[in-house]
Amino acid sequence: MPDIRGSLRRQSLLVALVCVVCDAALFLLRGPLPDGGWAAWVVLLGGVAANAALAGAARYSGWVALAHAVLYAASPVLLCTCQWYVVGNNAGILIAGYRAGAWLRPRPAVLALGALLAGVTAGCLEGGGRVAGDWRLIGINVGVSALLPWLVGRYTTARRAYIADLEREADERRQHEEEAVRRAVLEERTTIARDLHDVISHHVSAIGVHAGAARLGLPDGAGPARKSLGAVESASRSAMADLRRLLDLLHAEPDAEQPGLDNLDELAETVRAAGLPTRLTLLGESRELPGSLNVALYRIAQEALTNALRHGQGPVEVELNHGRTEVVLTVTNGLRANRPAGGEHPHRGLAGIRRRVTLFGGQVSYGETGGHWQLRTTFPVEST
Repeated sequence: MPDIRGSLRRQSLLVALVCVVCDAALFLLRGPLPDGGWAAWVVLLGGVAANAALAGAARYSGWVALAHAVLYAASPVLLCTCQWYVVGNNAGILIAGYRAGAWLRPRPAVLALGALLAGVTAGCLEGGGRVAGDWRLIGINVGVSALLPWLVGRYTTARRAYIADLEREADERRQHEEEAVRRAVLEERTTIARDLHDVISHHVSAIGVHAGAARLGLPDGAGPARKSLGAVESASRSAMADLRRLLDLLHAEPDAEQPGLDNLDELAETVRAAGLPTRLTLLGESRELPGSLNVALYRIAQEALTNALRHGQGPVEVELNHGRTEVVLTVTNGLRANRPAGGEHPHRGLAGIRRRVTLFGGQVSYGETGGHWQLRTTFPVEST
């Protein structure tokens, strides 16, 4: 973040320095030195001091403007006997008027303006010559040296306040719009969560209950049917667990946990309970992965095992290899002899896997190899 205070301080010092140099140089070139004696030195040094005060804090702008007004009015009195009369703060009084208009509150700003108007008017009248005898020239000098700088200062302050109000209104409007979007998203997520809970969870629970009741009602000799119904119960419980996690996410629960690689054993056990022999192999040194990648790997394994249950046969080999610079997940399963021909299904699951892999900059390949179906995904990770 830029140092605004330091920048303003340096700029005020530069302005004061320019005023000191310009007014002092003008006085030396056109002023009464060395014929003016001590009075000329008083005007010169007074101009230097008043201009140097322009580098002071903004809260002293009223006193600085008063000092310039007094010097402007006193210069003709001190130099009334000198030829080529000139004041010592021609540039300084302009900056003093601007600062008073820009930095002071209305009441002290008006008082400072009054002092400047009086000082410039008195200086013009006491200076004699053509200006003192023509009220139009006096009005022009007063307007240029006192009124105009003060008005520019007030305009700058009003404009700055106006811009600040616009920025504040824009910021409030943006916050209100973001809040409205958040509320709309929250309401939509709540609606989806309610529908999932009221419809899908009801049916999945009913499937598990009816499968359990049917399994308990089977005679002792119905081993295969009992095993299949047990697999239905296990699958329904697993589906309910995943559904509860999704509902927690939709409700924006801070403690909601998504399944990851630590749950691969449970996933493999569910597939085994469904009657498909499954073996999980872990290679390499396990490492902590980013949460999103951890969930993505689990979901890819889940999709691959679901496809194996629907379209393949056992045994199923799930291999997770933690390398130095990559993590490789490979799922291999047998193929049914009566499987449907390729192209009859839209393969939405595989499209979802491709999207997940692409999101993390990984690579995916799948297809038949040696009488088996194999899915292989590779994700780059930071080397350890």
